[in-house]
Amino acid sequence: MLSATPGESGCGKAAPCGTSRLARGGPAGRCPEPLPGDSDAPGPGRSVPSMAQPAGPQAPHAAFFGPVARGNPVVDSFEAELRRVLNSLRRLRGGCAAAPDPPNTLFNIWIKYKPRLPEWYYNERLVKVGDTLAQIKEYKLALQQCYERYLQQFVSVNLDDVMDDVQRFKSAFFPNGVRDKNAALMFHVLQARNVCIYQMVCSRDRNLQNGESLQTCLNALTSLRLTMQVALPQEDLCWLIYNGTIHIYTICRHLMVMGHSAKVLEYLLWASICMESSIPLLSVHYLTWRATLYTAVSQCYFDCQAGIHGEIFARRGLIKIDELKQLEDISSSLEHTETEKIFREATLKMSVMIFKRAVYESRKKSNSFRRESKVNPRKAVNVSWPRTTTERLLVAMFDGAAAQFLAILEALSDPSRNLLPPHPPVPDEVQIPEVTSELFSAGLEILSGNSSKNKNLQHFMHLFSK
Repeated sequence: MLSATPGESGCGKAAPCGTSRLARGGPAGRCPEPLPGDSDAPGPGRSVPSMAQPAGPQAPHAAFFGPVARGNPVVDSFEAELRRVLNSLRRLRGGCAAAPDPPNTLFNIWIKYKPRLPEWYYNERLVKVGDTLAQIKEYKLALQQCYERYLQQFVSVNLDDVMDDVQRFKSAFFPNGVRDKNAALMFHVLQARNVCIYQMVCSRDRNLQNGESLQTCLNALTSLRLTMQVALPQEDLCWLIYNGTIHIYTICRHLMVMGHSAKVLEYLLWASICMESSIPLLSVHYLTWRATLYTAVSQCYFDCQAGIHGEIFARRGLIKIDELKQLEDISSSLEHTETEKIFREATLKMSVMIFKRAVYESRKKSNSFRRESKVNPRKAVNVSWPRTTTERLLVAMFDGAAAQFLAILEALSDPSRNLLPPHPPVPDEVQIPEVTSELFSAGLEILSGNSSKNKNLQHFMHLFSK
């Protein structure tokens, strides 16, 4: 799985075949390097072979020396050169001196060994090196020298040009169908490519101040969704669906923090539905992650000022969790205490999102609360818990002070609620300031251990009761 940490800067979109970055990404003033397979193409410092000057003999293929495995001189030489360039890049990332120009070194390795290695071995190492480069945050190098190089061997279209057409996408990248032996590797490369593009955007524009950066992230999300859509019917590719949900969540959470919740809601919904649609991913083992996705969707609705939909989706999540719990009670493959913990945590996440709106809306719907006598702030410190309507709702929905405190924090963090409104509340929301006061009071009571009643607490409650 690829890391979700910002990495090196670079371009955010793949270039069409024939205009590859490999052909125009070199330093200024240099001739472009040859493309893969052009081993006889002229380059810097090389003359063009002529009829009077034939090219030298081609080095023998690895199969000439026996099985393509460790001990084969071609394989050993290939692996040794890869190790040297990767170790050089690791030292460079660590601030130590490194060999000059690792990109060109890696480029030359691929060109040198492509005609000498079997296609399957070459491609596996191409992708594996890309994964290693991504792990050490060399995202630009992984994208240009590994993932895009792999794709250019098989397709002649730009991925960005077929994102809106599933059939074109399948015919371009999976001409032999998704059951082909090479399909899994192709799926992995397509996902890894999008992760690298996103990380490169982060490295140069973390706050997404440039509109092009935001659009590049959205394109990466669309591409991830399309890849998952094609892979979803294949149960043996459930690992790819799971990884895809992680990549989508990582990008969406970043965009949500930047204020783009409305743009990413559809992708989080898609990730949640994918977890429900893949039978292997419906197990208890993945429930914690599924609940995290549910929570992100609900939070997205709250960010979009659609709290009612956030609560509805959270209640839907509770139903899904309860359905799985009933199945698990019939036949459990895990320890009972372990499954109980998983279900308890998942239920808590959903309950917190429900409480986030219910604590306010329950007051607005019933006029009886308005006739209820308020607890005098000066006397409340001597009243046993729960003292208020809000505290009674907390006790009814959550077990334990930690869960109750988490619910309080989430309710107070709702962006649609102004804790210090600049104007008097509208008639339907006259109880909102009182609820806010009770939430703060309950939080302080929990922090004080439900025992110590100090002057600061009394002063705080007095301020919010005005």
